[in-house]
Amino acid sequence: MALTPATIPALLARHGLRPSRALGQNFLADPNTARRIARLAQVQSGDRVLEIGPGIGSLTVALLEAGAAVTALELDEHVIPALEETVGTDAVQIVRGDALRVDFDELLPVDGRPWCMVSNLPYNVATPIVMRVLESVPRIASMLVMVQREVGERMAAGPGTKAYGAVSVKIAYYGHARVVGTVSPSVFIPAPKVDSALVRIVRYTEPPVVVPSEARLFALVRAGFGQRRKMLRGALRAELGDDVEHILESANIDGRVRAETLTLEQWAALARVVSSA
Repeated sequence: MALTPATIPALLARHGLRPSRALGQNFLADPNTARRIARLAQVQSGDRVLEIGPGIGSLTVALLEAGAAVTALELDEHVIPALEETVGTDAVQIVRGDALRVDFDELLPVDGRPWCMVSNLPYNVATPIVMRVLESVPRIASMLVMVQREVGERMAAGPGTKAYGAVSVKIAYYGHARVVGTVSPSVFIPAPKVDSALVRIVRYTEPPVVVPSEARLFALVRAGFGQRRKMLRGALRAELGDDVEHILESANIDGRVRAETLTLEQWAALARVVSSA
């Protein structure tokens, strides 16, 4: 059953539901947008798709139309009956759980076949969910997430841009990210106050840089962007100590630049020097 502005209010009323602000619920109310998301995610018949936060099922319907086998992970137990009414109980595996805590090894079969994640993520937890999946669920080979536009631009940003930050670097370590579209607030019930971005991330089979320790790499990135207005030698002094200038020189990095100018390869070079010291 396709969900539209005409059908959603009745569905919510039948189940005594109101969108929860605390859970960041904005229900997609445009079938064409849902189909566009499935198309941009490159979902094909037979693909296994994880949908986090399906809500009442607007996007789920489009994924099923594309022929996907959908596992829907929903935090809010109150919307699950409405989701079941929309998509049926046989077509989708519906699991109640928190994407920030669920055991993905138990949820998603490990059999060598890749998964795709396609989700309209709550704005307030979008980044931690994406990072958790990238860090700990390698069987998810690609994802298409709808997030707040500013957050999406940050996820896909490159060096030297205003949006480039620690999240950009970390995502670039795991996969290639790009903004593939935007979505107007007008297609949601209730309408959010900002535009949304559609971000597609395709995981690398191997990271594009070599580092002795991912933890050390990301600690340096966090420190550098933690004081992004400072020159790098100042921003990293607490992390690297008084030898910061020499360490940066050894990595062929000018200590006068700021964190947002460094490429992933330069961050990796710095991590290698620090680890070998």
